[in-house]
Amino acid sequence: MMNNSKDEFEPIEYSYYDYSDWYSNNPEPTKPPKEVILPCDPTANDAIFHICILSISLVIMLILAALSRRNKLCQGFTRGSSSILSPSNFLDQTQKKGVAMAVFGLLFSKLATLVIAPDPLPFSKDTPAEIKEFMKITAIFYYPVLYYPLMVCSTLQHKAGYVFGTLLSVSHFAVQLWQKLDCPKTPELYKFYSLLASLPQLACLVYLCVQFPLLFFRGTKSEEDLDSSYYSDYVKCLLKKKKPSAISSSTSGKSTLMERLLEVPKNYIYIPEKVFHFPLKLAVSVFVALVAIYHTALLLVVLVVPTLHIVRAGIDENIAFLLLGFGIILSDDRMEVVKIVTFYTWLLEVCYLCAMTLSCVVSLVMLMRTMVLHRLNLRGLYKGEVYNLYNSQKSLRPSKSGVVCWMGLTGYQAAIVCLGMVIQTVVFFICFLFLVFLVIIPIFHRRNLMVFEIAGKAWPAWVTVILITLLQHVAAKFAFVKKDAGTRDLNNRESLFLLTYLLFLINVVVGLIVAIWRMVIAALYNIVHLGRVDISLLHRTAEAYDPAYHYYTHFLKVEVSQTHPVMKAFCGLLLDILREGGRAGQKIRDAEEGIQESSRSRSSSSRRIRSRWQLVYTLVNNPSLLGSRKHFQTTQSLESIVNGSQKRSKQTSSKREASKATSAEPAPSSENQDKTD
Repeated sequence: MMNNSKDEFEPIEYSYYDYSDWYSNNPEPTKPPKEVILPCDPTANDAIFHICILSISLVIMLILAALSRRNKLCQGFTRGSSSILSPSNFLDQTQKKGVAMAVFGLLFSKLATLVIAPDPLPFSKDTPAEIKEFMKITAIFYYPVLYYPLMVCSTLQHKAGYVFGTLLSVSHFAVQLWQKLDCPKTPELYKFYSLLASLPQLACLVYLCVQFPLLFFRGTKSEEDLDSSYYSDYVKCLLKKKKPSAISSSTSGKSTLMERLLEVPKNYIYIPEKVFHFPLKLAVSVFVALVAIYHTALLLVVLVVPTLHIVRAGIDENIAFLLLGFGIILSDDRMEVVKIVTFYTWLLEVCYLCAMTLSCVVSLVMLMRTMVLHRLNLRGLYKGEVYNLYNSQKSLRPSKSGVVCWMGLTGYQAAIVCLGMVIQTVVFFICFLFLVFLVIIPIFHRRNLMVFEIAGKAWPAWVTVILITLLQHVAAKFAFVKKDAGTRDLNNRESLFLLTYLLFLINVVVGLIVAIWRMVIAALYNIVHLGRVDISLLHRTAEAYDPAYHYYTHFLKVEVSQTHPVMKAFCGLLLDILREGGRAGQKIRDAEEGIQESSRSRSSSSRRIRSRWQLVYTLVNNPSLLGSRKHFQTTQSLESIVNGSQKRSKQTSSKREASKATSAEPAPSSENQDKTD
């Protein structure tokens, strides 16, 4: 008995291995662990590089300031003047746009990466969490200062500037490429995210490395802005008579179906024209929007797809017990359940990638359409067509809010494009899920046809609505409208009134369907066009409450008032005449002195006549010169005099009588009185 009792109380060895596996955080204990990406420090120290490049940039700026000392630092943009305090003439339509676009692309790429970077500034490592936001704000101002010399090197139009620009761009590119080759994998978000996010920066730096040497070998060009022939060519094209064949072909008969179909892609494809240059600010905005589309798409993929891969890799036989707890039985075989869940997870990933791809395509198409409308809006405002863009008469003059909108349009559009892509991806993802899991898969497997069952039960209502709608259209066409002598009028009014009364209730149901359909169309339209600033998402009367459209319209006010091609053509002509040795002035003086031959005198006189007509056209149609017109000033003074005289007529009448009584001068004669009248 004692032995038996001892055996009963002998300690039993329990195996804790099986139970520990249930509580382990590792979903796959039998599989090798995941790849762990450790923080990597490249051999090219980022802090040392930034200290060196900042010092070199400061020395380069001082040298460029010494080379451009003949120009005043804050002189403004007059006939080729530039300084180190002006990064670029954003109101010049004739200058090269590549360098400015590349620098703005660099800045936005830096902003997109420092949002999630553990160390926003390169001078500090392991930034504490409590000051990280302040470091990000500091980085927002630091990187524009870092890349500012690249803009100045191209603005000064000096060969030394092109050499320094080549040095800076090659240094930035070489060090950044070195760092990415040393550390291609990083632990942030995804192992290759840092490498993929740096591709736009490397592409912009490669362009700068090629562009600066090309500018150096081509030499400096003095024909910028007013010296360029672009504005005079624009005026010549504007005043040129159109060929009658082109007019007749455009006004001849109706276009065919094929021509209409070909017109649709033309409205979404921007084709450059020689007589119209895209403004620099708009070109930079479009390029930054392209970079924003890339970075947003990269983040959307990196944040979701690797997580789905981890979830799909961790699916095992235990998923059957998990689904059984929710009352879901996919199959009696647990391995088959694993295959089904894995397949559905793969479909989820496919739906998400399709939604993200569709969002990118829609954003690119909308961006191309925006470029086409930019050109149409600018040309319309150049001609004075204000009502095409505004719902009331507006004066195209710069204002305080207009200048603020002009400065911030590029960043505003980039932010709207990013947010629009995120919302579009979410909405398209939900639509793809509904299509795949509620329509395609039930049809393929011929079970779980919930949508079709609901629609099948309501088929009498749908048939009734369709038949009543067809009845109203057919009756309206054949019974209630009559044609008589080329005009249309109502017919069978008694039947019309009777049918209107009888179909009242069914029209309430149709109205409910139309209201739902209207809501769906409005939501999809606004979501698709959310990334555009050139159209308002509100009604015409409420478009002023759309901040994006408000920014865009005020931007165009400043752009048109300061860069009107006819105004700049006239200003360039005046400067040519006033400048000693000018081409136009020399020709006019030679024509007046009779030095040239008769044929040349005729051509010079025609040029003078054409220049005078250009002057008249500028004074009449340019809104920025409205305040300088004589009749405008006279009208303003007369209005002020009339308004003031009406208020002070009683007070001044007594003073005038007293002054006339006390004056000793004789009254004017009748002749003098007639002259004064």
